Amino acid sequence: MAKQLVGQAKFQVPGGQATPAPPVGTSLGKFGVNLGQFVQAFNDRTKEYAGTPIPVIVSVYNDRSFDFVTKSPPAASLLKQAAGIAKGSGVPHKDKVATVSRAQCQEIAEKKMADLNARDIEHAIRMIEGSARSMGIDVVG
Repeated sequence: MAKQLVGQAKFQVPGGQATPAPPVGTSLGKFGVNLGQFVQAFNDRTKEYAGTPIPVIVSVYNDRSFDFVTKSPPAASLLKQAAGIAKGSGVPHKDKVATVSRAQCQEIAEKKMADLNARDIEHAIRMIEGSARSMGIDVVG
């Protein structure tokens, strides 16, 4: 008999630092998933991202088994790392908080290309630059 999909859960967890506490416990507990097993598998798969938020989509089946897909980190967190800032500007079009180069935007776009809705790398770079502008980060070069 084939496994039947019971539900899906989407949430973000810092890479390599998942615990059974929220948001993992509240999202997966209602499906009866073994939280320790999920936490161990997630932390093993994302240990190289150490602390960067990682979006994850967990599919839960009727026998309480699961599988999950990890996405690339959000563009905002990658931009904050590249610029070396803690958070974006509260008034992004007036107050600029940092600058990043176009080369850094290209590097971020290449990391995120699989998850972006862009037809080529040039459009992906422009999407990343737009995210940077909306955070109060200037793009130079």
